[in-house]
Amino acid sequence: MGDRVPHPFSDFFISCKASNFAIERFFHGKKHIQRGRSHFIKNFKKNWQLHLIILIPLVYLLIFEYGPMMGLQIAFRDYRPKTGIWGSTWVGLKHFKAFLTSYNIKTLLTNTLSISLYSIFIGFPIPIIFALLLHITQHDRLKKLTQNVAYMPHFISIIVMVGILDQILNPVNGLIGTVYHLLGNIGYPADIRSDAGAFRHLYVWSGIWQNMGWDTIIYVAALSAVSQDHHEAAQIDGASRWQRVLHVDIPAILPTIAIMLILRCGSVMSVSYEKAYLMQNDLNLRTSEVISTYVYKVGLGKNQLSYAAAIGMFNSVINCIMLVLVNFTAKKASDGEQGLF
Repeated sequence: MGDRVPHPFSDFFISCKASNFAIERFFHGKKHIQRGRSHFIKNFKKNWQLHLIILIPLVYLLIFEYGPMMGLQIAFRDYRPKTGIWGSTWVGLKHFKAFLTSYNIKTLLTNTLSISLYSIFIGFPIPIIFALLLHITQHDRLKKLTQNVAYMPHFISIIVMVGILDQILNPVNGLIGTVYHLLGNIGYPADIRSDAGAFRHLYVWSGIWQNMGWDTIIYVAALSAVSQDHHEAAQIDGASRWQRVLHVDIPAILPTIAIMLILRCGSVMSVSYEKAYLMQNDLNLRTSEVISTYVYKVGLGKNQLSYAAAIGMFNSVINCIMLVLVNFTAKKASDGEQGLF
């Protein structure tokens, strides 16, 4: 038998069926959307108090977080307070080019990245280790006392913190100077505050001391959620306390560690200008001048607001890129299990 001859109107019938199916899907989608809208309106009327509570922080975010973003355009303008934002001349990427070709950009980037990476590599694991030590402590009173003592420095302001450093490191009448004289030495010890090589260590380790206890809170909370069944099963298998930490506790808090690391890497270009500025002097400026302090000086000190805004936007873009890259790397390394988005 030969091939079956197709009906002359078969293509027409097929197209009609496809059209009818598309129309049905269209109206079904519209009905689904209408049903969803009616459900939302009904839910809103039923729980309007809860939506009102959400509305307050939403309005706050719109006014104080998203509203000021309109001012970011001064980075692309030659801003003059007299003419305002919209009346200032549009100059495009002029200020970005000026910063990227400035004589001190290498120093600024080196100082900023060295302090930030130093803080990540040294300061990030310490709260995790401290939380694990607290978790395995058997004495509840000692554990609570240690936690309270470790939390307290977090509530010290940066100005007071730098003042404490000055009182300790002052070679004339500080703690170091007093101990130096008590040991029978003559003269005065070297001023560590003026040592450019010591600035990074003072900045990072004082920050670790101040925030170590506070940063352990989230890890202690994550460790408290670990099921005791896992520990009991590991004990039955003969695992020691150290082995249970390695194979039970750390894997349980690994998602929390990954999220915190991603967020920390997302601010790799952000170094607190208040602390760096207060610890600066003419002798350590070679290593203490970071992007944030430079923005403060050129923006408010020299009234170059557009130039400072361009540098700040450059900082934010790099932070955003780092956040996306680290999040992508974490998801790839964990087969999509770890990551913010």
